[in-house]
Amino acid sequence: MNILVTGGTGFTGKALVKRLLDEGHEVVSLDYQEGLKTDELREWGAKVVIGSVTDRSVVADCMQGIDIVQHLAAAFRELDVPNEHYDEVNIHGTEIVLEEAFKVGVKKFVYCSTCGVHGNVENPPGGEDSPIAPGDYYQRTKYEAEPKVKEYLSKGMETIIIRPAAIYGPGDPERFAMIFRRVNKGFFPMFGSGKTFYHPLYIDNLVDAFMLAMEPGKGAGEEYLIADEEYVELNDLVSRTATALGVDVKISHYPLLPLIIAGHICEKICKPLKITPPIFPRRVDWFRQNRAFDISKAKRDLGYAPRVGLDEGLKRTGEWYIQEGYLHKR
Repeated sequence: MNILVTGGTGFTGKALVKRLLDEGHEVVSLDYQEGLKTDELREWGAKVVIGSVTDRSVVADCMQGIDIVQHLAAAFRELDVPNEHYDEVNIHGTEIVLEEAFKVGVKKFVYCSTCGVHGNVENPPGGEDSPIAPGDYYQRTKYEAEPKVKEYLSKGMETIIIRPAAIYGPGDPERFAMIFRRVNKGFFPMFGSGKTFYHPLYIDNLVDAFMLAMEPGKGAGEEYLIADEEYVELNDLVSRTATALGVDVKISHYPLLPLIIAGHICEKICKPLKITPPIFPRRVDWFRQNRAFDISKAKRDLGYAPRVGLDEGLKRTGEWYIQEGYLHKR
């Protein structure tokens, strides 16, 4: 089929483009800037278009002949932009992609949201019907686009919403890098008890879910939490990362409140200066917000079955960090 992937050079987008091409599909990737990743996508055989999802003419050009849209493009972790930027990209940009997809008769529209729309899961594990409590502009705007996606089902275009958990794996130098670097040094500062739940999602498992979501009729009009088979306490995650790297790690616990205060202060000082703060509320939330989900709905409706477990995923990720020079073997 002919498939449009918005945000194709992102960590998830790139992995999805590779899988789609490997399975014989024709892929158009829409990305907002040129770079090494766009060159790589072209080498694999994808057509790369440079532009924003907020530019209707660019989106319309990309949409010609497309059967399925995988909409992954989003404003994410951009701390030096006004809050309105998140609305413009994550809400208005999604509206444009939906409208242009509907015009050309796209068979299915897959929207990548986030598990973050649920905020802190008070009664873990949470399900798709758990309270909606986004904690920042990214999560809020990703959720506010969800009803707009659902509207198109009644218009005749199949839509499905994917809410991924904490994505990690080879190919991404950022998301789990802090954990691996600290563990590799043999010392991990844990703020709070370390008993907060965290739900990882290995990149290959997430791509499996996106592939399943393309199938006609599957999950139409529904939203799905996608995560690995197990969620773990932070203390356990750190210990198992150490095992994956073959190192010993000491976990020392510190009070959480001073870190919460420091996060808010740093963000207020750094944002007007357009510099990335060393610590900010979203990062602090890692230590205190429960992320634990029930993935039975995706298993039942989509046939989703996580193939890569946590220990194997951590091992593969650690090996990639070392191979690419992001981590030095002790």
